[in-house]
Amino acid sequence: MNADAIRVSFVMPVLNEENYVVAAVQSILAQDGLDEREILLVLGASTDRTDEVVAGLAEAHPEIRVLRNPRNAISQSMNIGIADARFPVVVRVDAHSVLPAGYAVTAVRSLRAAGAVNLGGRMHAEGRTPYEQAVAWGYNSPGGLGGAVYHTGGEAGPAESAYLGVFDRAAVLAIGGFDETLSRGEDWDLNRRLMARGGLVWFEPALDVVYRPRSSVRALGKQFHASGRWRGEIIRRLGGRVPLRYFVPPALLVALALGAVMVLAGAIAGGVVGNVVALAGALPFLVYPAWVLLTALRADVAPGVRLRLLGVLPTMHLSWGAGCLFGILVPSRGHNAFAGR
Repeated sequence: MNADAIRVSFVMPVLNEENYVVAAVQSILAQDGLDEREILLVLGASTDRTDEVVAGLAEAHPEIRVLRNPRNAISQSMNIGIADARFPVVVRVDAHSVLPAGYAVTAVRSLRAAGAVNLGGRMHAEGRTPYEQAVAWGYNSPGGLGGAVYHTGGEAGPAESAYLGVFDRAAVLAIGGFDETLSRGEDWDLNRRLMARGGLVWFEPALDVVYRPRSSVRALGKQFHASGRWRGEIIRRLGGRVPLRYFVPPALLVALALGAVMVLAGAIAGGVVGNVVALAGALPFLVYPAWVLLTALRADVAPGVRLRLLGVLPTMHLSWGAGCLFGILVPSRGHNAFAGR
């Protein structure tokens, strides 16, 4: 068999994605230059028309195989797909993403050239409505999601994690796959364990993947609370051995909560000391909104989008922070069933 052949298994977890899965699959079907490919769509227990839409796609395209994950978690769906994959390279695809032309070929060649076990590009969020555009700006900016290279961009080189991921299947199998006790943050954890085994995780800026962000305050808050919840679980498990930026949102929330207590205590105490305590407690409520306002004003976006940033950024930060604190304080339950599959 030709060692240079590009043989790829695309794996996509799919849950309640009737409005997005067609575009994501079409972007896979448009990938050229591959010697062999298969598309594994791992369906959770969707409550919308996702299963019907996927059935139509599978009927029209024989390279699509449909697998099932009734437990829904992405980590479980990825493990199901990796276990059934036929080819040595697995390309993870998010149902909210749109792969650019040449993504798979570029990724596999870069993976081999770097000698990496996992590789990813930039998660380039793009919104269609003004609210989605504000969320997208938050995703793409250090002021929203922090300074991870796969959000803000940068030079090719080693990275702590990879967006989506183009994996050496054997390397992932060797560490037992994704940790199924994690519902979020499973990609960061996987890369941590790959690197602990001596593997190289690589950022390739030539890969720029469009991501469609959440379209409402409720959906955004729910997403970020869940993400923070599971990042907090990882922090608790690893004893805090994670990048410092993960602690910023929960620290903000703690500062606001302590500030509120200090304002109340100072008002009750009265006098000079009480006023000083109340003023100190009020500082987080002055500094953070001022920072949000300044960040929004400096954003290079339309005025309507800039206005929405005033609500989007606190929704991101506070939802993530609340979830993270919960995850640190309350352990999750579960087990990693991959080894037995």
